[in-house]
Amino acid sequence: MPLTELEQERYSRPLKLPGFSLEVQEKLKSARVLVIGAGGLGIPVLQYLSSAGVGKLGILDFDRIELSNLHRQILYSNEDLGKYKSEVALEKLGKLNPEVELEEIRTQLDPENAEEIISQYDLVVDGSDNFPTRYLVNDVCVILKKTLVYGSIHQFEGQVSVFNLGDSEGIHSANYRDVLATPPAPELVPNCEEGGVLGSLAGIIGSLMANEVLKLLSGLGEPLSDKLLAYDSSYNDFRVFKIKKDPSNPLNNLKQDFIQSFDYPAFCGLKMKDSIQVKNLHSMMESGEEFQLIDVREVDEYLKDNMNALNLPLSSLHEKIDQINREGKVVLHCKSGARSRRALEELKTKHQFKNLFNLEGGIDAWNRLHQFDEHS
Repeated sequence: MPLTELEQERYSRPLKLPGFSLEVQEKLKSARVLVIGAGGLGIPVLQYLSSAGVGKLGILDFDRIELSNLHRQILYSNEDLGKYKSEVALEKLGKLNPEVELEEIRTQLDPENAEEIISQYDLVVDGSDNFPTRYLVNDVCVILKKTLVYGSIHQFEGQVSVFNLGDSEGIHSANYRDVLATPPAPELVPNCEEGGVLGSLAGIIGSLMANEVLKLLSGLGEPLSDKLLAYDSSYNDFRVFKIKKDPSNPLNNLKQDFIQSFDYPAFCGLKMKDSIQVKNLHSMMESGEEFQLIDVREVDEYLKDNMNALNLPLSSLHEKIDQINREGKVVLHCKSGARSRRALEELKTKHQFKNLFNLEGGIDAWNRLHQFDEHS
């Protein structure tokens, strides 16, 4: 796809790089890249790929902008609070480079829609923040033979890799399941709200992810295929580890309908017999069923947004055992379901409770349910 004179001026600096010809820039212009997550990682990826002239960018996200996002999601500002990330990103990236086609995909990726969405793009960037989505995206990319650029951050550390890159003989490199055959227990990996994250780290890792995309699309440099780059911002320490394919990887011998039949939340420890979904909780409330709802988040979190539950923070839960009903159904929740799962296990093990249920996805899932209801 030929460049206009205006585009040649816009991209004049990379065009001066050794090996970066008009033909390379035209490759970028004809490329279609899906970015999953318009958050801490997705924002720098989207900004740099848009600025670089990638022809079409898909922005997949379903969350709204919160004040706590702004320290690392630097495309957004105070005026954007409460708006959908995908909507604001679409508007601001359009101003950054009007030559790029942008598609807003305001939905949650799931086994029912993932293949249809991902199939429309040449390359996928995963900036999601949860294990079920990471495994789902990886598996669909393997099935569709799409290259996946992966990144993640936790507190002061980040990782970047390129998965499922095909060679001239049709052989593909290692994928996410070769790195992490099974996910860690949810309680061992707190999310950003629980464990914290350094804002600048998101920019560093997101920029590295964008760099991998540009290398892959241009054919210049050596991508992080069969390698995992680990970065520790505390010591400014970069390390690159080799990845070997796992013979036991279930994607080596794919069965029909693998995606639809695989229970991603259960695999990641987020779905158990003593769990309850937000739709079921909503039905319980609508029917007037009696139960006790307990929010185990900290007080400051509860005050910002709550479901009128009894607030018993996990950090001091052992001091308030007498406030928890031992008869009837008790539903525990937090932001995402991880802390409330910890609380449930503690109450069962140390205090012999037998009537507890954990709300899958926490208040985030509850809010999404009602946001979708409002706009359906």
